[in-house]
Amino acid sequence: MINAAVLGSPITHSLSPLLHSLAYEYLGVQARYEAVEIKSGQLQNFLTNTDKNALSLTMPLKEEALTVSHLISDIAQRISSGNTLSLTDGVWSLTSTDVLGFDFSLDMHNIKEIETAVIIGAGATARAAVASVSKIAKSVFVVTRNPDRIGAMNQASTAEITYLPWELTNQLNTADLVINTTPHNAADYFVTNVENPRGAFFEVLYNPWPTALSKVWAESENLVIDGLDLLIHQGISQVEIFAGVTVDRHELYRLMRTEALAKLA
Repeated sequence: MINAAVLGSPITHSLSPLLHSLAYEYLGVQARYEAVEIKSGQLQNFLTNTDKNALSLTMPLKEEALTVSHLISDIAQRISSGNTLSLTDGVWSLTSTDVLGFDFSLDMHNIKEIETAVIIGAGATARAAVASVSKIAKSVFVVTRNPDRIGAMNQASTAEITYLPWELTNQLNTADLVINTTPHNAADYFVTNVENPRGAFFEVLYNPWPTALSKVWAESENLVIDGLDLLIHQGISQVEIFAGVTVDRHELYRLMRTEALAKLA
């Protein structure tokens, strides 16, 4: 039986219990999935004492997980972050489905080969984003105010990155794809910067919606992808890992998105 949970802090808002439970019911797999509040520094103790065998991780545990897992996948090492822990014979294995979340989200919206991508932010989600888009973009730009994160960003990317300061830039208007990975309203700073953008905008947030930046982008009538797509697609990949099956991704995506939107309404 899958005995699973999503861990993080704060966690009460998480849609993961709803989405995972829906997926296991759809698959006919016996499973229990709940949300558990785990703060920074508490993950090791939780893993030692829990009866869980499958875990989803969110802030602030994705980097901490690297220090307490027995086995770490190549992709988790490359992006210095993991969101998926599974237990087999007493061994916790860590991987990340965040890159796949971006991969499938972009592919579903027919974003496959592009000239230029801009990532706003340089944290764990940004590293997953750059690992994904660096496979399809000829030029990758990262807007950041934290130079200490440049080394980890370079490690995550398969392409050379050009770094831009946290300042208004016309790159947002000329890029084929802009991805905002910053939390809360940090990217509101760039709202006045958006003027007739030519590309798509991917906002990793989904609640509250719309964000200021996604709203002004939508007014330009360009494609806007919301964070539910990322949440759902990385979650489907976790379901496949936990259940040991391959799912009909398009059908499960449709079911999950319908339930998530109803919950958020």
